[in-house]
Formats: sequence, structure tokens, C-alpha cells
Amino acid sequence: MHAAGRHALVIGAGLAGAAATSALARRGWRVTLLDAASGPAQGASGLPVGMLSPHVTRSPTPLSQLSALGVAHTLAELQRLVPQGAGWQACEVDNLGHDPGRWPATLVRPAALVHAWLREAKLLSALDPRWSTAVQRLSHDPGHGPATRWRAWDAQGRCVGEAPIVVVASALGSVNLLTGDTAAMAPDDLPLNPVKGQMSLGPASEAPFAERPQRNDGVFVPRYQDSGLPPTWPAAIWSMGSTFDRGMIDTTLTAEAHERNARSLDTISPAAARHLRSELAEGALMGWSKVRCASLDRLPLAGAAPNVEALHQQLGTGRAQRQRMALSDVPRWPGLHLLCAMGSRGITLAPWCATQLALQINGEPSPVDPALLAALDPARFAVKNARRQGSARTRSTGG
Repeated sequence: MHAAGRHALVIGAGLAGAAATSALARRGWRVTLLDAASGPAQGASGLPVGMLSPHVTRSPTPLSQLSALGVAHTLAELQRLVPQGAGWQACEVDNLGHDPGRWPATLVRPAALVHAWLREAKLLSALDPRWSTAVQRLSHDPGHGPATRWRAWDAQGRCVGEAPIVVVASALGSVNLLTGDTAAMAPDDLPLNPVKGQMSLGPASEAPFAERPQRNDGVFVPRYQDSGLPPTWPAAIWSMGSTFDRGMIDTTLTAEAHERNARSLDTISPAAARHLRSELAEGALMGWSKVRCASLDRLPLAGAAPNVEALHQQLGTGRAQRQRMALSDVPRWPGLHLLCAMGSRGITLAPWCATQLALQINGEPSPVDPALLAALDPARFAVKNARRQGSARTRSTGG
């Protein structure tokens, strides 16, 4: 049974939204899942194959720490829910450039995990999915405590869902939703950017060009076999990529991007690069292209959305300007949360970040270093902008 107030709207059914749905459902929440597509994992989470492996640096950084935690978390979810060979495959990867050597890794078809999470939520009687439902704006009825309500509206002015809690997990679409008609945040306070990625791929032969995946400038997967690839893709594929084109939102497959993948592949396996170019010339090369979402500092956003107007009022008192405001003191929109900006590391980061967000929503403590959670706080950009604007005003009136 689900308590009356334990109901959330989740907007977006890719890796982030499905992970949030799963994490909340397992904690006794009822979830209404809204997505503009006809089903889950229709955007960047529809990648045919990606790699789960740590981001290694000489000294720890927030991203390397998140990566280490995320790899272990995602692997545990795959082992719990998805049979090997039907969505993932354990392997090793040869790093030829950065962090050279042979390292444990996992090849993953992200949609398999998305579907597994949603099946589990359905079995828990926790999920109400609403496909082909594009959310144009959100409105807030403050109420008191659990009486607060968020409503989602489509372009025709119809209410398509309501709940006390909203998780916006719609990648780049989060910007338009929260800074447009909803006006919950300003664009500068939600600096999310598009990053187009194009992968080159084709049917894998019985004699692959390498024994295991290779990574240099991009990842070459010589063979990945998965019973869930058909009918969209062959049951066994090779892949190279993907490209990383900041600022691009056009998902059209291009020969130029395939050629860039071929040049990267030249540094890994010249024979495989020749095969890629041959397939391209014959019109037989397959490809995948989608737009990912990255933040200004390349870290995800996971947490409660800041109430920027209230933040400016608080900073305008003067006292808050003279002191360094803690993120924990930032005013928030009650019940409004973000989970987005996973960049090209959604497989690694989305499940772990979703669990941390579910802990916050459910009022549970997290065992994670608070400084690491602060690095993900959606309010971090608004605080910097507000402080900068306050300092500018102080200088301009200081005589």
C-alpha cells in the first residue's frame, strides 16, 4: 500500500527518470511517469551499447568519486535485474591513452536497465506510465505540508498529472520546462548544454578486429552480442564512438561524423577503421545519433530546485551577502526536484544519483560525504550568480 502523500510525478523516462521511478517505488512511493515519446528510453538512453567503467584521475575529483560510486551501483542493479547477455556483458578494456592498461569494464545496453526498472515498479503496483505526454509547464499550488500540489500541463492546457512531488528528469528539456512558462528558474541558473553524439556501428563478424574493447579517443567495441538488440540492430554488433559535439542539437547522421569516428579508430585498429570507411562508402554503415545534456561544470544536477526569487530577497538583506551562504540555507521550491545533466556518463551516474535523490525525498540520511552531494546541488549555479550580482550592485553604489 502507498500512503496518500507519497506520490510523485517523474518527467522523463530515460535512464535518469526510470532510475528515479525505481528508487522511489522501492521506498513505497507511487509514481506517475510522463514522457513525450511513445515509450521509455527513446532519447540518448537508447544507445545500442555503452561502457560502464570508472573515470580515473591522478588525484580524486568530484567526477572521479562519483564515477567510482556509480560504477559499483549500476553493476549491482544490472546483476539484480538483467540477465547477462540480455542487456549487459562483463569485459575488460584496453586503455591506450589516458590511464593506460587493461581494466575491468562492462558493456551495457541502457534501455535494458530502463525497462527492467519500470517492470519492477509495475510489479510493485507503484507505476502509472503516461506515454506521448509532453509537458509544457508546471504550476504550483502551495497548500501546507503534504497538501502542496504540482500540476503538469500539456500544450493544449490540459492537466496531465499532479502530485506533491515532481522530479524533472527530462535532460535538455528541463531547461525549457523550468525556465519557460513555469518560470521556476532563470536560464543562467540552469546552465545546461546540448552535446550531440554519433556512433558508427555494424554487424559483428565471427572474427572481430580485437580481442576486447579498446579505448583511446573514443571507445571501439569489436563485438557485443545481446538478445535484446534485434529488431532495431543486429544481434551482434561492433561499434565506434561516439563523437562529442558541444552545442549541436541536430541528430541527423552525417558522413563527416562517421569519418571522425574512423580517424579516432585509426589510432586503435587501422584494419577496423578501413572496414568502417568501406562500409560507409558502400552505404552499408549503420549509425546512432542523439543529444545528451551536460552542465556548465560537467557534473549532474540532483536535488531540490532553488527558489531564485526568494534567494535574491535573502541575499538582498545584506547580511547573507557578507557571509558565504551554505547551500543548505538556500530557499527551495517545495516538492520540486531535478535529476539531469548526466552528460555522456548516464550509465554510470544516473542510477546512483537517482538513489541519492530518492533518499532526500524520502527523508532518509545519506552515508555519502556532504561535500560530494553539494557538488550535485541544483542550487550551486543560482548561488554563484546571485552573489556575483549582489557584489556588482555593492560596487556600483559604493561611491
